[in-house]
Amino acid sequence: MRSYSPETDRIVNTTAMQDDLATLQRETFDYFIQEANPANGLVLDKTEANSPASIAATGLALACYPVGVDRGFMTRSAATERTLATLRFFWNSPQGPEPDATGYRGFYYHFLDMQTGRRVWQCELSTIDSTLLLAGALAAGQYFDADTAAETEIRTLADALYHRADWCWAQDQRETVTHGWTPEQGFLKYRWEGYDEALLLYVLGLGSPTHPLPKTSYTAWTATFRWEHCYGYEYLYAGPLFIHQLSHVWIDLRGVQDAFMRSKGSDYFENSRRATLVQHRYAIENPRGFDGYGEHCWGITASDGPGPCTLKLKGIERRFLSYAARGVPYGPDDGTLAPWAVAASLPFAPEIVRPTISFCIHQAKLKAAKAYGFKAAFNPTHPGTAGSAFDWWISPWHFGLDEGPVVLMIENERSGFLWRLMRSCPYIRCGLQRAGFEGGWLREFEPGRTPAP
Repeated sequence: MRSYSPETDRIVNTTAMQDDLATLQRETFDYFIQEANPANGLVLDKTEANSPASIAATGLALACYPVGVDRGFMTRSAATERTLATLRFFWNSPQGPEPDATGYRGFYYHFLDMQTGRRVWQCELSTIDSTLLLAGALAAGQYFDADTAAETEIRTLADALYHRADWCWAQDQRETVTHGWTPEQGFLKYRWEGYDEALLLYVLGLGSPTHPLPKTSYTAWTATFRWEHCYGYEYLYAGPLFIHQLSHVWIDLRGVQDAFMRSKGSDYFENSRRATLVQHRYAIENPRGFDGYGEHCWGITASDGPGPCTLKLKGIERRFLSYAARGVPYGPDDGTLAPWAVAASLPFAPEIVRPTISFCIHQAKLKAAKAYGFKAAFNPTHPGTAGSAFDWWISPWHFGLDEGPVVLMIENERSGFLWRLMRSCPYIRCGLQRAGFEGGWLREFEPGRTPAP
């Protein structure tokens, strides 16, 4: 009999984890192949019947296609064709103040009809969702670098789309950027203030060569931050986990600091690590007493949910939410967890994320084979619906906005693929530098230095 070897056991477990991650990434990637319109490149917001396209999901798809080529999920020619169809659609689609246009001032409506590409639901012209779309276009422009007519057109269209966005208009005559605009009501009353996913928005806005945000807009944004102490960690607070991930999908923020982070002796990557550890500790301590929470069962973010409803369970009245921006530690928290948000935290805290992914796959059975990876959300406290294969509520849908970060953050942790790609984008570098970022990989681009290959 072979004697037990801890080193052999570690290698076997590591190999199994790598296999799990590779399978999760591959099956999640399929969302962007199966749930898209190849004629215009638009990607479905979620798998519920009659759902529209999401421009954010479409932007994530544009960044995922290069990963798909690199990993052998699709051919370069297929990715080129899909990318070109997407960029041509957005460049040629109607831009104007009409209520059924596709966009205005270089920004786009949050939700579009999958076939016509026109605005649906009287939704807003979304600055953050347009940011994700434009970031995807820029990623495509960096990746498709061959001297062919198709790839040259991709680069030309990516630049043209980015140059068209009028970031100054989106400020509505104040320092910070608005959430959006509608032809019926004008600018929304909400602005990108407080630490949130808008870090990417401000970097792209500052880096624009045509309609750049002033440097003061970034300073005004950081002036609204909240630095807090939770569960033994000091960090820049934001409740939902996705806020600590979304900008990091695109930008390598390891070791680069703006004035705010220099004053704290930290950086945004370390901040996201601390936020992930806070989420983990919160689930272990479980202050609200929800079922299932623990060392390998955590991840609270904006997600689908079982509500709205109120149920009395085990003598406690529980109020359950539908789709909501759940957060830690102040809530809202109704017992709903999102396994995709755990997977998207992989680069920050692999030592706690990897065991949780394994638990979600093998114990909780939250990944059905060939079904776009993890279920969007689940709630072990809610009893679920009669006839379900689970004893608790589980979301019946998959969401494009959840799928992209899983594909891309698995790849960033594995190879740094998208981070490297976007480091080579001059607009990203310009935006970071105008925001006051210094250090880390940005040193390679200081005057007199030769960038590393």
